[in-house]
Amino acid sequence: MSLARSERHALVRTMSEVGPDAPTLCGDWTVRDLAAHLLVRERRVDAMPGIVVPALADHTEKVRRSATDRQWAHVLADVDSGPPKWSPMFLFDAVANAAEMFVHHEDVRRAQPGWEPRTLSADDQDQLWRIARMIGRNSYGGCDVTVIFERFGSGERVALRKRGPRTVVLRGEPSELVLHAFGRDQVRLEIEGDESAVSELAGSKRGL
Repeated sequence: MSLARSERHALVRTMSEVGPDAPTLCGDWTVRDLAAHLLVRERRVDAMPGIVVPALADHTEKVRRSATDRQWAHVLADVDSGPPKWSPMFLFDAVANAAEMFVHHEDVRRAQPGWEPRTLSADDQDQLWRIARMIGRNSYGGCDVTVIFERFGSGERVALRKRGPRTVVLRGEPSELVLHAFGRDQVRLEIEGDESAVSELAGSKRGL
């Protein structure tokens, strides 16, 4: 089973456990709001462009809000089943949704009290390491700091966005590096660098 598929099922289980009104790390969105976003992303072709094109965002948000009115059990079932065959996302599920499902699963988990990082398989961490390197190169915009990801345990390193002599090293499991690159602060990382560089990195634009 692909990481995208296993994380999707795990996300739905967690959503079911915490309930539709529980908070997430996605701003003021509840779990219900996040689930509706996933449905629009995969099932409403007319609303998909607004996820990335600001000029079309109003229509997308209107469609997303309407999806929150559906019965919760039906919403969860549709999220769990994945993109239908007619969806543009269907053929690319394993590639396009690995990070999406993992990050949003943690958005639900880490918004709840007492969260702890999960123990993931070596294969999952290997895939997340590849994702971290890809996303990291397109993240951390607006700062003049060279960012280095270091994989915890192996010592494997990759330099991202080389921006001058100041360097910040982010050291941790690939899963934690992925979350940080996507803009999440509820992570377990070792951060190494001078105070000004670390501060500038913290204020950078993270995510795609």
